[in-house]
Amino acid sequence: MQIEEAKQKFIQSWGTLGSSWGINRTMAQIHALLLVSTEPISTEDIMEQLQVSRGNVNMNTRALMDWGIVTKKHKAGERREFFVADKDIWAVARQISRERRKKEIEPLIKALDEMKKVSGSDAETKEFKKMMTDLSDFTGKVDTVFDKFIKSDEHWFYKSLLKLVK
Repeated sequence: MQIEEAKQKFIQSWGTLGSSWGINRTMAQIHALLLVSTEPISTEDIMEQLQVSRGNVNMNTRALMDWGIVTKKHKAGERREFFVADKDIWAVARQISRERRKKEIEPLIKALDEMKKVSGSDAETKEFKKMMTDLSDFTGKVDTVFDKFIKSDEHWFYKSLLKLVK
């Protein structure tokens, strides 16, 4: 397999994986393209290489910057904007985890805490409260794992993972 074919396969695979995680496929493909690029890439280059519209590129590069995994670069003498991806995969994984925690786990914890306060003492209400408490406890543990992962370094993570599989 030649390098260009391998890059295209990676971009397509990353796009598919991203959509499995609930991330826009084009957003994941742009991220993949930037990951495998050795130089900053302009909006026009992204449009051409991925065959997507300017609006799609602008919207998705902005989202990637909001996630903190892509940055904008300026080249001397160029009016166009260029983009680069953080290539430290460990940092990228931690940043994505941080964002997913903020957008998914924290709102769920807040909603579950609110639902645990339902009033009533009949059997159905008691059952509901128990389920919300159990879900809240589980979500709290997941949140703790996310927090430890986000604050961890690579060596701690692998050491902890090895303890789990023994």
